[in-house]
Amino acid sequence: MIRRQFIKNTGLLSTASLLSMKYKSEVLKSVLDGKSHYGIQLYTVRDDMQKDPIGTLKTLAEIGYIDMECAGYHEGKFYGMTKDEYKMVLNDHGLVMNSGHTSTGYGNPSLKRTMINDWEAACEDAAYMGQKHFVCAYLSREETASLDKFKEIAELFNRCGEKAKEYGIGFAFHNHAIEFQEIDGVVPYDLLLAETDPSIVNYELDLYWITKAGKDPLTYFENHKGRFPLWHVKDMEDSEDQFFTEVGNGVINWIEIFKKAKDSGMKYFYVEQDVCRNHKPLESVKISYDYLKSIDV
Repeated sequence: MIRRQFIKNTGLLSTASLLSMKYKSEVLKSVLDGKSHYGIQLYTVRDDMQKDPIGTLKTLAEIGYIDMECAGYHEGKFYGMTKDEYKMVLNDHGLVMNSGHTSTGYGNPSLKRTMINDWEAACEDAAYMGQKHFVCAYLSREETASLDKFKEIAELFNRCGEKAKEYGIGFAFHNHAIEFQEIDGVVPYDLLLAETDPSIVNYELDLYWITKAGKDPLTYFENHKGRFPLWHVKDMEDSEDQFFTEVGNGVINWIEIFKKAKDSGMKYFYVEQDVCRNHKPLESVKISYDYLKSIDV
């Protein structure tokens, strides 16, 4: 029902064979006149990054990805490397890091350089790396247990966003499906949008998870223009479990979504696939890249 409703809302399936040259031209123009790099969220290749980070980054660069969204920042280190070491590796392969993920730290208050512990030092690291955005990657079950909890989180987002701005960095929140599940008749994601200052807090919209939750991203783009500078581009299988799949192999209508890039405020997009069950992760991200190139994104 969720999948069918989303397809109905957006108008057509995301199958490359259905594209016309007109659509290709419109999509190309919608992505900020070609200024957006092909990005990848490194969580997709987390096992490869653990085994061979330098070799994995080299392979991603060979595929065509340029912007590496970090998912391995831990107490001042990036995938076990110092910021100097990691920055050198990125530079050596012609890569950039416009965005990186972090956590609130509530689950481990002693952990340094999280949103609740030594946040300024984390912002200093991000600025050194050239990040344009710092993203809260997720909220735990405990952090999403009530509307009051969400209000506390909104206050934390505002504080962190204010500090990040001092370092020239935008702060954003990355959703899953749980933030769209109503509590006492309120959609928590809508509460976060309303309770956070748009001048210092924005959102990285995960287009799979919002679809999985039965919501239409185009409606959010229209109602909250400019608040989604970051996207996670992740597709959904046409299957009972609506599992993750390579971009272009699923049911999400990427043509219609990318046509609304400017309305959303999108500046950077990142291919992500939480689990790759039909291919190895590096093979999956190559399939996604090839599809996006085929529609001139």
